Amino acid sequence: MDELVHRDDRRPLPATGAGIGLRSAHYAEFLATRPRLPFVEVHSENYFAGGRHLEVLLDVRRDTAVSLHGVGLSLGSADRLSEQQLAALKSLVDRVEPALVSDHLCWSSVGGVYANDLLPLPYTREALDHVADRIDKVQQHLGRRILVENVSSYLEFTSSEMSEWDFLAALARRAGCGVLLDINNIHVSATNHGFDPLAYLRAMRADTVGEMHLAGYSVNRVQGEDGSETEILIDTHSRPVSAPVWALYETALQYLGPKPTLVEWDADLPPLAGLLDEAGRAQHRLQSAAASLRVAHAA
Repeated sequence: MDELVHRDDRRPLPATGAGIGLRSAHYAEFLATRPRLPFVEVHSENYFAGGRHLEVLLDVRRDTAVSLHGVGLSLGSADRLSEQQLAALKSLVDRVEPALVSDHLCWSSVGGVYANDLLPLPYTREALDHVADRIDKVQQHLGRRILVENVSSYLEFTSSEMSEWDFLAALARRAGCGVLLDINNIHVSATNHGFDPLAYLRAMRADTVGEMHLAGYSVNRVQGEDGSETEILIDTHSRPVSAPVWALYETALQYLGPKPTLVEWDADLPPLAGLLDEAGRAQHRLQSAAASLRVAHAA
């Protein structure tokens, strides 16, 4: 797993800490208060054009590790990998020297037309070969390993030949990439599709999981043709982390050990203090998991 590294002295920072997403609405307060965090995460594409966003990120990077989290590689698309996207990402990686680089296990473009969404794949052997080859090309271009995140989903392909978690685990082995395990997305998809979230956790190898995500979801109620009502969970990143997701996160820490953990909040943003409070809740659970491991190793 990539370590979180201090930009000035290159000494490793703790790789088991909880960070927050750095959003422009919080720039001024963040720079004024300099909260003590092991890392922050930003959406890579927001910094391609440079300007004020990149200036702030480089300022923060002086004493806080950065995770670059992208949404534009469209790793599962049948379109050619965008040379422009890869060049911009490579330039940003070289400039920022991030601790972690990630994108999503999804597709978001076809025929050069981009959807404003992260769409799930059919989990077939053909798709596995295709995505593994594309990730290899990205990693060769960047000269480093990337992490690939599981997305939330609301529909499934009947053509799938394996589960999402078996596909992701096989992809990490085949491509040599890491996994960004989004705990909220596991809960959302498990609830929507009726699978056991623990099966997902059991399929993951601890040494491939380089980061975890936590976030909040919304509940939509959909009425069927027969008049019955079904609840659908939507990954909105607009609420505090829910009790079921905290519980699943605690179980994930037991299975996989402490991992850098990011609290995502992208819509209906709370004050910076609210985000820091959520990160504090994650940090408490990380410390408890680390203490339990120490006790187990000492026994």
